[in-house]
Amino acid sequence: MTVLGVDIGTSSSKGVLVGEDGSVLATAVRPHTVDRPGPGHVEMDPRVWWDEFASISRELLAAPGAGAPVTAVGVSGMGPCVALTDGSDTPLRPAILYGVDTRATEQIARLEGELGRDRVLRRCGSLLSTQAVGPKIAWLAEHEPETVARARRLHMPASYLVGRLTGAYVLDHHSASQAVPLYDSEALDWYEPWVRHIAPWLELPRLLWPGQTAGRVTAEAAGATGLPIGVPVVAGTIDAWSEALSVGAQSTGDLMLMYGSTMFLINTVADRLLVPQLWSTVGALPGTRSLAGGMATSGVVTDWLRELFGAPDHAALLAGAEASGPGARGLLMLPYFAGERTPVADPYARGVIAGLTVEHTRGDLYRAALEATAFGVRHNVEAMRAAGADIRRVVAVGGGTRGGLWTRIVSAVTGLEQEVRTVTLGAAYGAAFLAAGAVGEPRIDVWNPVRERVVPDGAQRSRYDELYALYLRLYPATRDIAHALASYQRAPGSGGSARSDPGA
Repeated sequence: MTVLGVDIGTSSSKGVLVGEDGSVLATAVRPHTVDRPGPGHVEMDPRVWWDEFASISRELLAAPGAGAPVTAVGVSGMGPCVALTDGSDTPLRPAILYGVDTRATEQIARLEGELGRDRVLRRCGSLLSTQAVGPKIAWLAEHEPETVARARRLHMPASYLVGRLTGAYVLDHHSASQAVPLYDSEALDWYEPWVRHIAPWLELPRLLWPGQTAGRVTAEAAGATGLPIGVPVVAGTIDAWSEALSVGAQSTGDLMLMYGSTMFLINTVADRLLVPQLWSTVGALPGTRSLAGGMATSGVVTDWLRELFGAPDHAALLAGAEASGPGARGLLMLPYFAGERTPVADPYARGVIAGLTVEHTRGDLYRAALEATAFGVRHNVEAMRAAGADIRRVVAVGGGTRGGLWTRIVSAVTGLEQEVRTVTLGAAYGAAFLAAGAVGEPRIDVWNPVRERVVPDGAQRSRYDELYALYLRLYPATRDIAHALASYQRAPGSGGSARSDPGA
């Protein structure tokens, strides 16, 4: 048995071919960039998702280690996204991406007034925010009515790929639970009154659980991808939840930390927890619930620094950050370079570097960025615990786990021991695991055993406690200035006159 898993991420699409025992037979990557057509706008053409899937599939099937024919396909992708298509799944415009796209702030406020803030929280599990699907659809209705007039279907990356592969129009329950306020997370079904209020034209997709078979590869899709006709394709899900599955973080009390372009946290909880600062969602597996948080940037900032410094890779910067030591020689950074999601929920927050002098090096700045992410993780963890979450085990996954410094800093700042599995490929591997479940009974502990444990350095804790206290003070101290600057940034060509505080 061989299974194929493909994930569509923010900065690349990744594919993996996996054997019956979980061994990685081949991998493939297609880097890409998102489009930023306006302030706060972050988009991507869904046709790129399909083109990259087809290219990755053909490369993996031709790889020297490919071996046996593919018996199942799994997919995942960034989300929640808003990709509108006509009734034949032809994209009508670029997809609006998840919480990094902050355009719909006016629609969030309007829908809160129309639907009721508390009612949305109780029914959906999360408040309306830049992460929510409904306000983005409402923005399109106001700004691009000609697009909405032709729209019939709503897709996210995984569901779009499933549609192209099988012809099925489905969405998994977890992704639907992030389509706030269209889904009732208690009834586990679409909430028709609010769907019709926001998108009366919408043909609702059939709901499946992420590992359920959505359909089989069609002859047309087989011709494009090289996959055998008739191979089952599972519904898939949003990338972070697929990453959690890839490292076995799906039991009550588990917390997954995803080190990627953004930092994401998923705690599997016993009961539905409702807290305004976080996202309460349906889990990736039937009968499970999640409490989640997400930072708008993490690896995005380290990549930005690498580009600014002209470094060919991250190795030299990591070495400089290691030499800098705890506290980055007196630097403190707010990592809100694209606003912030949880627990701040402020699309107009901005990055801040405090304490900078001409004596600081690029290693100090890089260290400050890693520590800023760690402080953001601690902020989210404290919000989760305050909401009643029970965090018993922490599992780290993603490209940021390589090298070890970032995970060590996070453990030192939070006091949490982290488990790192043998395979840290992330969501594509989780998608392959879901696919394997359609044709067998794989066990993730067999597929992906623990490789190492990152233990907190107690000697650094007091220093980081002091810096964390300053970190918590830095945002409210600079909020008004950041909002005023955000107004300038959102009004290019305005002659420099800032509008009233958008976050007031």
